[in-house]
Amino acid sequence: MANTPQSKKRARQSEKRFVINKARRSRIRTFLRKVEEAIASGDQEAATAALRVAQPELMRGVTKGVFHKNTASRKVSRLASRVKALGQA
Repeated sequence: MANTPQSKKRARQSEKRFVINKARRSRIRTFLRKVEEAIASGDQEAATAALRVAQPELMRGVTKGVFHKNTASRKVSRLASRVKALGQA
């Protein structure tokens, strides 16, 4: 358990950050799920619109330290290629 004042403060800060990051991660996953659902329905316009909304949200998660930059880029790239494939099918 934390003993020094500094370690106690760090523990408090860590709890706060955990709650904030958890909410942010959940919000991003919701946006990603909306894209997935639009892809599953086969509606390219809806999928494109959902991806356009989800992309900045995902990148915002990168700047806030929730996701790694490459992870977010990989997710966006894979979703974009799947949305693009809808138009060709």
